[in-house]
Amino acid sequence: MAQIMPKLETNLVEGHVGKKLIKFALPFLLSNLIQSLYSIADMIIVGQFNGTAAMSGVNIGSQITLLVTNLVLGLSVGGTVLIAQYLGAGKRQAIKETIGTLFTALGVLAVIMTVVPLAIKEPLLRLIQTPQESFADANSYFMITTLGTIFIFGYNALSAVMRGMGDSKNPLIFVSIACIVNVFGDLLLVAVFHMGAAGAAIATVFSQAISMFLCVIYLKKNNFVFDFRLKSFGFHPERLKMILKIGIPTSIQNTLVSVSFLFLTALVNTLGVTASAAVGAVAKLNGFAILPAIAMSSSISAMSAQNLGAGEIGRAKKTMGIGMLISMSMSVVIFALVQLFPEFCLKLFDNDAAMIASGVQYLRSFSFDYLLVPFQFSMMGLFIGSGHTTFTLLNSAVASLLARIPACYIFGITLGYGLSGIGLGAPVATAVGVTLSLIFYLSGRWKKMTIIHKINGDNHGEDSSNLLIS
Repeated sequence: MAQIMPKLETNLVEGHVGKKLIKFALPFLLSNLIQSLYSIADMIIVGQFNGTAAMSGVNIGSQITLLVTNLVLGLSVGGTVLIAQYLGAGKRQAIKETIGTLFTALGVLAVIMTVVPLAIKEPLLRLIQTPQESFADANSYFMITTLGTIFIFGYNALSAVMRGMGDSKNPLIFVSIACIVNVFGDLLLVAVFHMGAAGAAIATVFSQAISMFLCVIYLKKNNFVFDFRLKSFGFHPERLKMILKIGIPTSIQNTLVSVSFLFLTALVNTLGVTASAAVGAVAKLNGFAILPAIAMSSSISAMSAQNLGAGEIGRAKKTMGIGMLISMSMSVVIFALVQLFPEFCLKLFDNDAAMIASGVQYLRSFSFDYLLVPFQFSMMGLFIGSGHTTFTLLNSAVASLLARIPACYIFGITLGYGLSGIGLGAPVATAVGVTLSLIFYLSGRWKKMTIIHKINGDNHGEDSSNLLIS
C-alpha cells in the first residue's frame, strides 16, 4: 500500500524507477549547476574587470575554501542517508532527532572551521606556492569566504535534510534566488566599486546567507518535522554516532580529493601566474562538466537509501543503472564540446592569449575524465546510499593520493609534458577508482552492510525496528 506522506516528503520507494529518478535528479542537477555559478561568476567577472592575477587569486582562495566546505558536505551526506533510510522505514521521531543532532554538530563545526583557517591562512597560501602577484587577492577572498562559513554550512545542511526527505525542488528555488543575488553583487562590488576579489567574496557570502534564511523560513511555514526551536537542538548520542559513522568517511574522502587538487594547484603555481589562471579557468569548466554525474550520484544515494530502508534492493540497483546511463549520455556531449571548442570555453574567463593557450593544453587531456566519472559516481552513489562510506573513503584515498598525485607529477614534471601531463592525472585516478568500485559492486558486499535491527523502545513509541549501519 502506498505511504501517505506529508507535504515536505516524497516517497521514492514506489512507482517507475526511471521517472522517479529523473524527477528527483533534474532539480538537483539544476541546483548544482546554479550553485556552481557562485564561483564561476566570481572568476568571470573578476577576470574581465581585474585581470589574470586577480583571477588566479580567486581560484586559489576558492580551492582552500572548498577544502573547508567539503567537511560539511561529508557530514551532510551522513544526515541525508540516515534521514532517507529512516523515512523509508517510517521512523519519524528518529528523523527529528537526526536533524536536530546534525544541525547542532554542524553549528559547532562551523565555529571551529572559521577560527582555525583564519589563524593559518597566510602560511597556508605560502605553502601552496601562491604567486606573489595573486597573494593579496587570494588572501582577501579566502578570509572573507571563511568568515561566511556558518552560512555555507547552514545552507548545505538544510539542503541535505530536504533531499533526504525526497525534496530536491525547493533547494533549487532557493539557490536560484541566491545566485541572482550573487551575480548582481559581483557586478556591483567588482565592476562598479572596483573591490576585486574581496568584492566577489562578499557577494558570495551574502548570497549564501540568503539561501540559508530562505530555507529556514520556508520549512517553518510548512510545519516541517523539525521546528527550529532552541530546545530541539542538541546531541542524541545514537543519532550522532550514526551520522559520524556515515559522514566522517565521506568528509575525509572529500577532503582527500580537495587535498589532491590542492597539490595540483601548488604544482601549477610553480609554473607561474598564467598557468595558475588557466588551470583555475579549466577547474570551473570541469565543475560544470561533471555536474550531471555529481547530481545523479547524490540522487542515487538518496533514492537508493530510501529503497534500502524499505528492503527494496532490486530497485536500488536499478536506480544506479539508470542513473549511470543518464549521466553518461550527458557527459559524452560535454566531452565532445570541450574537445571541439576549447578556446571558446576559455574566452569566457579572460581574453589573454597566453592563458587560453595554456588552458587548452590542460583541458584537452583533463576532459577524458568526463567519460569515466559517470561510472564512478553512480557506483559510489549506491555505496553511500547503502552506508558503505568506509569503502568510498578507501577508494578515494587510493585514487586521489596513490594515483592522481603521482600521475600529475610523473606526466607533468618528470616526463616534461607540462600542463597536458598534469591534466592526465584526473582520468588516471578515476580509472583506478572505477576498477575498485566495479570489483566491490560485483562482490555483492555493498548490500550486506545495511541491516535492520530490532531495538526495544526506540523512536518513542514508533515501530521498534530501527536502521543501523554496521
